[in-house]
Amino acid sequence: MHMLTRILTSALLLIAVGPAARGQVGFGDTPTVDVQVKASAQQYAPGQRAFLVVVLDHGEDLHSWPSADQDVLAPEIEEFAIRTEIRVSNIPEGVAVGPIQWPEPQISKVPNVTGVGPESVDSMTYRGRALAYIPLMIGRNTPLGEHEITVDVTLQACDESQCYMPQDDRRTVTLNIVAEPTMTAPADPDLAGFDASVFDRGDWLAPSASASTEAGNPTGTTPPTTPETDRPSSSFFGIAIPAGGGIVGLVFLGVLGALGGLILNLTPCVLPVIPIKIMTLSQHAGENRARMLVLGIWMALGVIGFWLGIGLVVALASSVSDPSRVFGIWWLTVGIGVLIAIMSLGLMGMFQLQLPQSLYMVNPKADTPWGSFVFGLFTAILGLPCFGFVAGALVPAALTQGTAFVIVLFTSMGIGMALPYIILAAAPGLVKKLPKTGPASELVKQVMGLLLLAAAAYFIGSGLLALVSNKPYIAKELHLWVAAMFGVAAGIWLILRTFMITPSFTKRTVFSVISIVIAGSGVWLAMLFTTDARTEYEERQRLIAEAGGDSFMLTSVWNDYSPALVDRAVAEGKVVILDFTAAWCINCQALKKAVLDKEPVRSQLRADDTVMVEVDLTGSNPEGEAALDALGRIGIPTLAIFGPGLPREQAWVSGAYTSEQVLDAIERARGNAGVSSAR
Repeated sequence: MHMLTRILTSALLLIAVGPAARGQVGFGDTPTVDVQVKASAQQYAPGQRAFLVVVLDHGEDLHSWPSADQDVLAPEIEEFAIRTEIRVSNIPEGVAVGPIQWPEPQISKVPNVTGVGPESVDSMTYRGRALAYIPLMIGRNTPLGEHEITVDVTLQACDESQCYMPQDDRRTVTLNIVAEPTMTAPADPDLAGFDASVFDRGDWLAPSASASTEAGNPTGTTPPTTPETDRPSSSFFGIAIPAGGGIVGLVFLGVLGALGGLILNLTPCVLPVIPIKIMTLSQHAGENRARMLVLGIWMALGVIGFWLGIGLVVALASSVSDPSRVFGIWWLTVGIGVLIAIMSLGLMGMFQLQLPQSLYMVNPKADTPWGSFVFGLFTAILGLPCFGFVAGALVPAALTQGTAFVIVLFTSMGIGMALPYIILAAAPGLVKKLPKTGPASELVKQVMGLLLLAAAAYFIGSGLLALVSNKPYIAKELHLWVAAMFGVAAGIWLILRTFMITPSFTKRTVFSVISIVIAGSGVWLAMLFTTDARTEYEERQRLIAEAGGDSFMLTSVWNDYSPALVDRAVAEGKVVILDFTAAWCINCQALKKAVLDKEPVRSQLRADDTVMVEVDLTGSNPEGEAALDALGRIGIPTLAIFGPGLPREQAWVSGAYTSEQVLDAIERARGNAGVSSAR
């Protein structure tokens, strides 16, 4: 689930530090498990049975955690263990994937996470040379030729005293399909442990039902006759998305993508920035119309280029998430907010930076082609936090159709988002009435700057909320860190100005020491208070766990999500309402205020037979992300409702809903089909 976040973060780091940077799991001296993937034969005929063997070579000292399909871990270990996963993608046409045959777990010494007793305890693990087998059934219609299958393995290597950073390994293996095989199977002892009885089982993934699947997950397998029976059908604002593909489906998806991009301009993420571009265009409304049109086209290219780049990342990633989820990285969101704040203050005329003349070769002003292109990129970036309503329906539909559909979807979104700027540039009469100079023009700049400052406050606040979501104990210490950062800024500014004002070595040294004291004292004080707060928080969480932990359930307020709580609610016959949300997701907050917090929905959600559960994805939340994946969704907002009359596997799921739809879903979950509480 974190694949896209890692890709985007790595891309930002590479841009920042250059090609010398290399990011990989298991760098330095961190020990890793050696992963290999082999095919059972060198050639196959259509209709033949086959399998892949995944070799996990742990060496002498390492082990890894068993798959979640094997319920062999003690509860206190299961809470923190990162289970081994195997995913298969690029499956050739007509090839079916069977349930995985996992290695037999063995007892190993593992770190004692309870803190009570010895430093290590016994637990079931994979160790030594562990072999996993992925059965394949090659269809009679599978095209002849060489087909490359991709296998992704996620695991966590541990030794007796500690566990290391989770490692993600990608391997490819070739299936050579020929009419009449002439090569014999290799004499490899790793192939001997495969259990061929798996071919008689019925829980296989249908041939070519998906280009990517988690092999061996019985809950994710699909009956061959109905490969999508358990997954909710995709729709966008009530418009059903066809799943048949073809040129009609491609055009239809493109139109919906353009509509989604156009709507992004009306969201609070982008709306505060649009007046700046309008004001820039108005300053040139009396000039050559061709020049205005060129500027508008360059800005449109910036918008389209950004979304096309995101589309390429999504198309190439083996596991994709909602791109807006990158805003769960708190420092990235805060950084964007600070950048917007600097832009807003500059627009209001509160400061003016004098840069070296050589830097003006790269002109960031929006009245140049390059500046308009960069402004388009920036505008598109601001649309990411509000992208969830598009991602939730259109991205999964595109992924099931192939790379071309993904590229068309994201490109059409860029076109739709850029369309208003092209129209304004082509019709300058729409904006030329705005004041260009004088007090009225300055007033317009100040108002636009304040609107942009509001956007900056939103991003900075969302980033801080993401930080608090990951580290709740820091919430009451944020004011100290804000003060400390101003102290650091003051120290840096003092050093810079001192070196500019005086050449004296003594004065530079003295004021540098003063600067370090100013900056360091604030950071030291903030760290001291944060450490105490963390100790107190962890102790409180331990006491809560001893008193009942995450299975504690309330029916009148929103509960924090945990699998144990949901399982308990289901066992007690409650109607469960899962609200997948995030502090940075404006659409989530708007839907909650407009529908869930208003009557008659509000009282129904708080009935004695319902349990409201909030799945907060503001920051990193692996359990919440897994729950979203299980529903077949990748974007937020998402609301899921299930209960005695509507099993979890058939849950009502929506990313854009009305009061009537929610009330109807609650009644269906209660077992009152066709009865609505909206009366």
